[in-house]
Amino acid sequence: MSSGSSFVIVGASLAGAKAAEALRGEGFDGRVVLIGDERERPYERPGLSKGYLLGKDERDKSFVHAESWYAEHDVELVLGNRVTGLDRAAHEVSFDSGERIGYTKLLLATGVSPRRLKVDGVKLDGIHYLRRIGHSDQLRDAIRAGGRVVVVGAGWIGLETAAAAREYGCEVTVIEPQETPLSAALGGEMGAFFASLHLRHGVDLRLGQSVSGFRGTDKVEAVLTEDGSEYAADVVVIGIGARPNTELAEQAGLAVDNGIAVDAAFRTDDTDVYAVGDVANIQNPFYGEHLRVEHWDNALNGGPVAAKSMLGQEVSYDHLPYFFTDQYDVGMEFSGWIGNGYDQLVTRGDVEKQEFHAFWLADRRVIAGMHINQWDDGIKPTQELIRSKKQVDAAKLADPNTPLSDVQA
Repeated sequence: MSSGSSFVIVGASLAGAKAAEALRGEGFDGRVVLIGDERERPYERPGLSKGYLLGKDERDKSFVHAESWYAEHDVELVLGNRVTGLDRAAHEVSFDSGERIGYTKLLLATGVSPRRLKVDGVKLDGIHYLRRIGHSDQLRDAIRAGGRVVVVGAGWIGLETAAAAREYGCEVTVIEPQETPLSAALGGEMGAFFASLHLRHGVDLRLGQSVSGFRGTDKVEAVLTEDGSEYAADVVVIGIGARPNTELAEQAGLAVDNGIAVDAAFRTDDTDVYAVGDVANIQNPFYGEHLRVEHWDNALNGGPVAAKSMLGQEVSYDHLPYFFTDQYDVGMEFSGWIGNGYDQLVTRGDVEKQEFHAFWLADRRVIAGMHINQWDDGIKPTQELIRSKKQVDAAKLADPNTPLSDVQA
């Protein structure tokens, strides 16, 4: 593409930054503008509920690139500015200040925002959401002195912040409306494993309960649940999921369905507009349907592919969903997708010792898998099983002495 072209990326995120990096790596010599509404340069988010929250990782470790990288690669980094308008006919985006920037190609990497709990008292001081690095700073300051922490939601953010709070010596209660933590992500069996992990570390798990409100004068003092219970709290963390930031796409008339709808090359229904990362609902060729994946790995790998697509290269993104977590003495990697259900769960190894693999099967085929503290094998053999789509012998799959390459039925 000619040097007269202007590529604009809305969203100074991991996906946006990796797309900018790939544009330069592929030899694009036109204008690259990377716009973010935060004042921080692009950073990675996993540490916000893990090592950075715990004070184990330095702030600089979170950033995607050194501060000097953007000028050295002629990437215009526009921070602290929110894009509020998209004029597809004029090929321009506009800021709330009224300033406009033209584009030849546009990439939307606008991410997600935490879902807000709508109950009485939710605006009291001491109630936290976790999405940005500033949120992690505030939460760390709030829990490092100990005290009573109530976590609303037993998803990944909720459980990771609960683990961090326990490591700081806080009394921790987790309130979750489902019967197990992580039920949507892992199903009931492995959700129960993570429940037992937190119980062993002293967390008070309140499952099957929903929050009805918060009590306090200026600062939160207690969390109220629909069954009439009340839990004292000095700090509250709300982690009840996220919603895709599709406002720009909707305003511009782009197709939106649980995120911005894109094909396998990250193209929207406008040939000059693309979307990537948490906000993108991608037509995944491997699954034959749209998937929107809110994880670090998707942003890391999707950004460069989107950049190549913007340059006119033939690409197809069929990446398997992947995520990881660190909680207490447990490290985990998961890959695959159980959104259409499964009919069998097979474990391999010692669950009690927290050293095992788990496999989700549908029609005797591995559709997802994870390992707990099995770093010698890692997740790659599991991904190969998923991609093979071959039926497996459950007994062989459960036998640690049978190589995963030899478990086919």
